[in-house]
Amino acid sequence: MPKLRLLLSCLPVAIALTCQAQPVNDDCAEAVDLCAGQPAAGDNTGAINSMPAYCQPGAQAVWYTFTTNAVGGPVSVALENINCPDLAGMGNALSAVIFSGDGSCDPNSFQVASPCQSDSVPFSVTSTQALAANTQYWVMVGGMRNNGATIAAQCGFNISVSGPGMDVVNVVFDAGPNVVIAAGASTQLHATGGTSYVWSPTSGLSGNTVPDPVAQPNETTMYTVSTVINGCTYVDTVIVEVKHLVAPVNTFTPNGDGINDTWDVPELANYPQAEVSIHDRWGQRVFHSIGYKQPFDGEGLPAATYYWYIQVNDVGGKSDPYTGYVTIVR
Repeated sequence: MPKLRLLLSCLPVAIALTCQAQPVNDDCAEAVDLCAGQPAAGDNTGAINSMPAYCQPGAQAVWYTFTTNAVGGPVSVALENINCPDLAGMGNALSAVIFSGDGSCDPNSFQVASPCQSDSVPFSVTSTQALAANTQYWVMVGGMRNNGATIAAQCGFNISVSGPGMDVVNVVFDAGPNVVIAAGASTQLHATGGTSYVWSPTSGLSGNTVPDPVAQPNETTMYTVSTVINGCTYVDTVIVEVKHLVAPVNTFTPNGDGINDTWDVPELANYPQAEVSIHDRWGQRVFHSIGYKQPFDGEGLPAATYYWYIQVNDVGGKSDPYTGYVTIVR
């Protein structure tokens, strides 16, 4: 059960008294997790530190932590939307520094992994060298007594972490390449790098909690897959494009006027081994061909609706069949 923090820090301002609840993460042991590409809101107002702030001793500081990816590399921590109150005697700049450590939160266990940077406008601090893979690091954010201020800045801000040592999506975790399939066909998706997998939407999928479900959507669909790595949820996407290899018209008029006299399927010119069958309403086959050099003209057949079956065959094998209907209008 998390401990209850009820301490208040009160700051005298002129003759008024402003009180702010003590941030939980002003204790290293309660450092807030940072996830790549996911900015977090922070505030060091009312922080009372159990260990000195590194960039300016005595400053109100709060703690964050992140775990590098499986590749490792440089990491940058950015502070943005710095919002400091305009109070007499108070600074308006924040500082940030990255530490390595053994997880004990013992002050003697930390080693500085970046320069100490500070500013009152958005800024970032970057590790001085590539950080080790799959390793936990810490970030301390504290207020500065800049411009002769007597009170360290206590401000709201946004904090984010990025860089080669943090990037996860398409580096460690990947939904796989986009795919093009023929209508009615299927494909197997291949997500990698996750600890678990949850796919959405579920329509057209053989399963939504495996890395490699079979997808057979009726229309072009963007699938998302999520996983949790080092306590952070990451999402990637893959598009399954459904391509209709044939799109026949549904009427033709074989009346000898030279206009729309045959049932033309121009796409079949690309598939000389395509199989085409047409049946009447009772299921009797009235037309069949391998290839489609001579289009169906309905000769000898009454005006009615007929049902077609087309299987596109090529060097890759037989496709799933396309089906539909065509009406002869006389």
